[in-house]
Amino acid sequence: QVQLVESGGGLVQPGGSLRLSCAASGSIFRVYAMGWYRQPPGKERELVASISSSKITNYADSVKGRFTISRDSAKNTVYLQMNSLKAEETTIYFCNAEVVPTGWIKTDYWGQGTQVTVSS
Repeated sequence: QVQLVESGGGLVQPGGSLRLSCAASGSIFRVYAMGWYRQPPGKERELVASISSSKITNYADSVKGRFTISRDSAKNTVYLQMNSLKAEETTIYFCNAEVVPTGWIKTDYWGQGTQVTVSS
């Protein structure tokens, strides 16, 4: 059983910063790509940023230059540093990871989501 547990969401003023964390735990053989997604109200879930096991990063155009994704592979943890946040980025942020559980095949896992609210 593999779990992704997110933390770091909350309320921040426009222009402020937040740092999200997501730790994968359980019976893990290997973790491949990890990433963050968000789902604005009434819209489909969208990729915010991803990072491969070799630390190659990919960002949505809307967050380039403001968000930074990183990972600590030894801790199976991914981070998302979000700066210059905008009110329209208020939504739930989800962690995703491609994980090979011990004795199983590569599987996509999702966290439960963490709320980010950008408001004055």
